[in-house]
Amino acid sequence: MSDHVSPVSLYVTIFAALMILTGVTVAAAYLNLGQFNFTVAIGIALFKASLVIWYFMHVKWQSHMTKLTLAAGLFFLTILLGMSLIDYASRNDFRDEPRLPPANPDSVIAPGR
Repeated sequence: MSDHVSPVSLYVTIFAALMILTGVTVAAAYLNLGQFNFTVAIGIALFKASLVIWYFMHVKWQSHMTKLTLAAGLFFLTILLGMSLIDYASRNDFRDEPRLPPANPDSVIAPGR
């Protein structure tokens, strides 16, 4: 497979897009979007990450096997994170249950030893 040579203007354009998206991320942090703050921030971050992977890591010009490997890795990462979030969400919240008072060190260690 031949090496792909990208023009410098492409890198400058992608860099400018990443800087603009960073500014959009900062601006979005100051907006009160309610429950969508996290969604907007993650969406922008995923788009920036895809630009980096696609252009700076040259995945756009790689073989289909490389793209398949990337897709499989992202697929299994999604499964891992999804199962972790399901586990976290299914746990009981123990904050409402009474707690034991903290142990007094004098009652644990026998005096006179």
